[in-house]
Amino acid sequence: MAKKWTRAELQQFIKENNITDMASIEDAFATQFKQLVQMVLEEEMNAKLGYEKYDVKNKESESSRNGHTKKTVKSRYGQFNIEIPRDTEGEFEPVAVKKHERSLSPRLENMIISMYSKGMSTRDIDAHVKDIYGLDVSAEMVSGITDKVLPVAREWQNRPLEPLYPVLYLDGMVFNVTQDAQVVKKTVYVVFAINVEGKKEVLGIWIGEAESAKFWMKVLVDLKNRGVKDILIASVDGLKGFSEAIGAVFPKTEVQKCIVHQVRTSTRFVNYKDLKQFCADMKEIYAAPNEKAGLAALDKFAGKWEKKYVYAVKSWKENWPVLAPFYRYPEGIRRIIYTTNPIEGFNRRIRKVTKTKGGFPSDESLMKLIYLIVMDASRKWTLPVRDWGSIIGQLRIYFGERLDPYLQG
Repeated sequence: MAKKWTRAELQQFIKENNITDMASIEDAFATQFKQLVQMVLEEEMNAKLGYEKYDVKNKESESSRNGHTKKTVKSRYGQFNIEIPRDTEGEFEPVAVKKHERSLSPRLENMIISMYSKGMSTRDIDAHVKDIYGLDVSAEMVSGITDKVLPVAREWQNRPLEPLYPVLYLDGMVFNVTQDAQVVKKTVYVVFAINVEGKKEVLGIWIGEAESAKFWMKVLVDLKNRGVKDILIASVDGLKGFSEAIGAVFPKTEVQKCIVHQVRTSTRFVNYKDLKQFCADMKEIYAAPNEKAGLAALDKFAGKWEKKYVYAVKSWKENWPVLAPFYRYPEGIRRIIYTTNPIEGFNRRIRKVTKTKGGFPSDESLMKLIYLIVMDASRKWTLPVRDWGSIIGQLRIYFGERLDPYLQG
């Protein structure tokens, strides 16, 4: 418990340190803090050797004090010099100021990591820290501090996963990354899930050369190796070969192509003057109450637009096996599977943070930032998705024998 100063002690402290304003208060505490750190280091050496300085008669160790090494460290009270005690055998490793450590403030490091995860540039971080703590923060220092999350990120990436996830969303984003002195396009593959408790969860982040069904196969195999035995429904974008990749690893998983992606693809080359009516007619397809009505709406849509926009109609017909599954389900399930909106919302968060960065110097740098964004977002995912109680009840009707063994109670 911290000692409470008496009024007399406080008055004496103010007088001795000539305190007149906030700056002089900070200077006084900086001096006190430096002295405290130095005292702790000396006490650590006493404990290591088993006797206090000059108390040679109680010496039991073969090692002795061997001077000090000067070291400049940064703290919340500013930058100052301390002297690290040495012993003759070179075995002394202080705990208060660890070897190679240049900062005495975990809070400062955590603040820098937090600012970095929100997309602040090194220049902005430097200015912010200088305003608050009076410290200069170089790009190298920011990189060194944030690199500390990489081992944690790797451990998170390899963590065991749940055996079953009711819904999985798969998507990728492209970034510029320097590789072999050249800037290349790299795809960040993100797997976003809703677990049996109805809570959002990012299962992992993978970085590859370009989005492809082959790489997604690798991602899905990794999920399986980490403990995933079954996925009920996978909501995906329009990547060719996606369904085959999922079927090869999780053959029971039902694949639902994102309707929003299909609409975007269909309207890509539609003339502006036709766009409003084209979209209204297309909506009749995916707003239909069942697959039979949806097919009837598709026939009507094709009869009206196929000659003018053959590609759009052809796309709906060819993709129908992966567009139609959502018709089989009631509104609750439909709402969470017919679009990849949950992962797209998360991806918008990533783009918001990364939009100020023209590129990344390495895969590790990109992985580090995406991981920090995931951790920042995850703190808010404490509640199930809306109406999850009803949705999980509906899922049990369709997937009971696969789902029930993983439900508690």
